Amino acid sequence: MVTAAIWPALDYSRVPYRLYHDDEIYAREQERIFRGPVWSYLGLDSEIPEPGDFRATWVGDTPVVFNRDKAGAVKAFVNRCAHRGALVRRELSGNAKEHICIYHQWCYGLDGSLMAIPFRRGIRGEGGLEPSFEMRRHGLRPLNVDNINGALFGTLAENPEPLEDYLGPPILHQLRRFLDRPVRVLGYNRQRIRGNWKLYAENTRDNYHASLLHEFLVTFGLDRSTQTGGVRMDARHRHNITWAEADSDTDELAHEAYAGAGVRNDFLSLKEPSLVAFRPERGDKLNIAITSLFPSAVFVQISNSLAVRQIRPRGVGEVEIFQTMLGYEDDPPEMTLHRLRQANLVGPAGLVSMEDGEAIEIAHRASRPDLDRTTVIELGGGGVISDRDYRVTDVPLRGFWSYYAELLGIEPEGAVR
Repeated sequence: MVTAAIWPALDYSRVPYRLYHDDEIYAREQERIFRGPVWSYLGLDSEIPEPGDFRATWVGDTPVVFNRDKAGAVKAFVNRCAHRGALVRRELSGNAKEHICIYHQWCYGLDGSLMAIPFRRGIRGEGGLEPSFEMRRHGLRPLNVDNINGALFGTLAENPEPLEDYLGPPILHQLRRFLDRPVRVLGYNRQRIRGNWKLYAENTRDNYHASLLHEFLVTFGLDRSTQTGGVRMDARHRHNITWAEADSDTDELAHEAYAGAGVRNDFLSLKEPSLVAFRPERGDKLNIAITSLFPSAVFVQISNSLAVRQIRPRGVGEVEIFQTMLGYEDDPPEMTLHRLRQANLVGPAGLVSMEDGEAIEIAHRASRPDLDRTTVIELGGGGVISDRDYRVTDVPLRGFWSYYAELLGIEPEGAVR
């Protein structure tokens, strides 16, 4: 039984490897986090524009469907038949008047209510359900749903914290910046990584690795630690924005800094510089804005590429990253092409995502034999968890673990929040 005594440091600067590999911990995460009080990203309002449109998704390892009902309202419910627990919607998306389970044809409405059961009264008076059976009590389990500028979030909590309070002002501001006008889905991709889901969640909060692991990013100025930037969190430190400003450093400064660290950043050359060009679209200089929401969503701006990544746990040792690539409805064709080309740099076959996947897999494999050993996450200092206006920092990772420990009931007395 894992308890609060697992933490060697009250500021979460030491994370035991056991938390990435323990089956009991994984089961507790699903119950206390994903099926607990958190809000999880479901999808986009624009993905279900018409009544009857639906999409299948996941909240942790719980299958979920969200759809638009006949009145235009968005509803979401667990994608599991009340009868025998079978998956009701097996398609990724579509349009339907109702949802029918293939196993025994139990039929549910767009609000998740149970509408019809074959042979409910039996045949020739034999079999079937008792007359006392109440249809209304056996619909699909509903989620509470809310919407931030077209981004749909759901929770299985019956009396959840309001979504805007859960996210907090800095995150709300960034989401509204990201979704400041109607979006258009440009495509989807999926990536399976043989590692624990929390390693990926940490990776999205990790400023330190980006320009060290990803030679392409640092060489061509897409993401360098020498840029003006930093991290910004909500008051509880469960969510994080990693940000950086374009044209806030120079090639000479970057070359000097990385050479001093023993990192080569002049090996690659680019025949088509327009591929990495940043075209400012707003009244700011942000060319990097990675918004990581606890537990499992990442809204990503890298230069002009836009995407939402959903982290889908697949057991202790595997995670699926489902990425939705975006543009805006008013984008001219040349901007759409520019976004797609940049997005492909970070897709499953792109340089960036392949490197992240490999790093997560080797961390997962290497940490398994020594479950009582720990990570060391002290860049930016230990102790207080707070926003930073520099990029060589691990602090947002400690914020993640602080809220994680609270939800799992393993927060030590006197822990830093």
